[in-house]
Amino acid sequence: MAALVWLLIPVAAAVVALLWGTWAARNRKSGDISELAGYARFREAMERREAMERREVTEHREAMEPQDSGTGVS
Repeated sequence: MAALVWLLIPVAAAVVALLWGTWAARNRKSGDISELAGYARFREAMERREAMERREVTEHREAMEPQDSGTGVS
């Protein structure tokens, strides 16, 4: 009986190795199409961020400029 238990260890290791091998060799759904789509989403996000930062800087500059009193005298 003890011999069967010792035989069970390498058999279990082989089963685990087989499962891991099939998982590692699976057909991943990544490729040029999904990578390009991910890059496009990243680029759009960065462009939105830059536009927001530019708008905030413009608003800050406008808030800091002295207001025109409308008298025509500077």
